[in-house]
Amino acid sequence: MTTHIMIVAGEASGDMHGARLVEAMLAIQPDLSFSGIGGKELTAAGVEMLFDASKLAVVGITEVLSHLGDILAARRALIRRMQEDKPALLILIDYPDFNLLLAAKAKKMGIPVFYYISPQVWAWRSGRVKKIGRLTDRVAVILPFEKDFYAARGVEVDFVGHPLKDTVSRDKVACKEDFLRTHNLSIDQETRIIGLLPGSRTKEIRSLLPDFLAAARILVSRERNTKWFFLLPRASTVSEELLLESGLAACQESTEGKVDIRVLSDNRYDLMAACDAVVAASGTVTLELAILGIPTLTTYRVSPRTYRLGRLLIRHIRYFSLVNLIAEQEVIPELLQDAVTPAAIADHLQVMVNESTYREKCIQGLAEVAEKLGPPGCAQR
Repeated sequence: MTTHIMIVAGEASGDMHGARLVEAMLAIQPDLSFSGIGGKELTAAGVEMLFDASKLAVVGITEVLSHLGDILAARRALIRRMQEDKPALLILIDYPDFNLLLAAKAKKMGIPVFYYISPQVWAWRSGRVKKIGRLTDRVAVILPFEKDFYAARGVEVDFVGHPLKDTVSRDKVACKEDFLRTHNLSIDQETRIIGLLPGSRTKEIRSLLPDFLAAARILVSRERNTKWFFLLPRASTVSEELLLESGLAACQESTEGKVDIRVLSDNRYDLMAACDAVVAASGTVTLELAILGIPTLTTYRVSPRTYRLGRLLIRHIRYFSLVNLIAEQEVIPELLQDAVTPAAIADHLQVMVNESTYREKCIQGLAEVAEKLGPPGCAQR
C-alpha cells in the first residue's frame, strides 16, 4: 500500500527543484507514490504526469490569456485525480494564480497543503500573503528576506535555504582550462570571455538576443586592442533556428566588427564559470552566476502592455534582480525595458572586465549573496 502525494510545478525551475524534493522524500519513505504536473525532471523522479507543464510556462499578464484553455484543462485533470485518489499531501511549487486555486479546493477536501518555494509576493500583490497563510498548512521559502516579509504580515514560514546550492558550486564545475580544452577552444589568457544568456523562452530570446549580439559587435569594434570571445549556451528547448533568426545569423555573416562566438548546448555551469563577465536575462540564472562568482549584467524586457500593467502592481521593491534584492544594494547592474540597448550593455561589460576595483567589489558582493542563500541540503530540510 503506497501513500499518494500530489506535486505541482508550473515551470522548468520548479520542475528541477520539485524533482530533488521527491527524491529526498523517497529516500526517507520509499512507499510514496507521486502524481501531478511538471516536466522531464519530475517525470524522471517517478512522478506520474497528469499534464505537461511546458504548456503552462508563460510570462506576463497578457501572455497568460492565450494559454487559458491549457490552464483550465490542467486544473480539471488535477481535481479529477484528487477526487478519485485523495492525496495525503498536496505540494505546490510557485505558480501562484494556478496553485492557490488548487489549494482552496484541497482545503475543502481536507487535504494538507505544503507550499514549497513561495510565490514572489514581496514583488507584487502582497495581499496574497494572508491568503497563502489561510490555504496552506506549512510554507517553505528559499530566499532569506522572505521569512521576515511573511512574519511582518502575521504568517510564519520556514527558510530552508536555496535548492541551487545543491546543484551549483565552484567545486563542481570544470576549471577554465579544462572547459576550453574539452570544447576545442583555442583562447589565450588575455582574451576576454563574455557569456550571452538571453533566457530559455522564445519571447525572451527574440527580445534580448539581438541587443546582446549588437553589444558584442560594439565591444569588438570599440576595443581593437582587446581580444573578445563570446559564449552562447543553447538550452535543449531552444532551436538553432530561433537563435539564427534572433540575430545570430547576421552576427556571424557580418564582416564589420567580426564577432568570435560559439554556441554550446552542454556543460552549462562550466560555460558560465569560464566567463569573465555575463549579460543575462533576469531570473534564477543570476543566482547561479552569483554562486559561481561571475560578474553579471542583468536585463529585463517584456511587452509594453505587460510592463505598464506591472508598474501599477509592483510598488515595494527597489531592484528587480534576485541578487540585489538579497543583498539589499546594487551588487550587479540592472537594465530595465527601454534601458536595454546595445551601447548600454557594451558599456557595462567593458567596466566589468577592465576596472579591477569595480570587479573585485562585485565578486565580493556576489560571495556574500551566495552565503546568504544558506548551506546545501534544502530538499532534505
